[in-house]
Amino acid sequence: MLDNLRDQASFQEEEEEPLDPNAPKPPKPRRSFDQITGMTARQRFAMAVMLSIMVCLLGTMLLLIYGKMVPSFMF
Repeated sequence: MLDNLRDQASFQEEEEEPLDPNAPKPPKPRRSFDQITGMTARQRFAMAVMLSIMVCLLGTMLLLIYGKMVPSFMF
């Protein structure tokens, strides 16, 4: 299976031009947030809402655990 792996590879080396250290580098194309995450606007909004709900719930639970907040139904 792996015997002819080198023979099957179709890698062709490209000749590189010598780089001029004073030459300006071409700017990298800017990627939008859509391309970075791979999500649509609705999906990003749903993730933001879920994250904010989780942060609020976690903060409330920690306040209850450490006794900084007391629920009103306990008294």
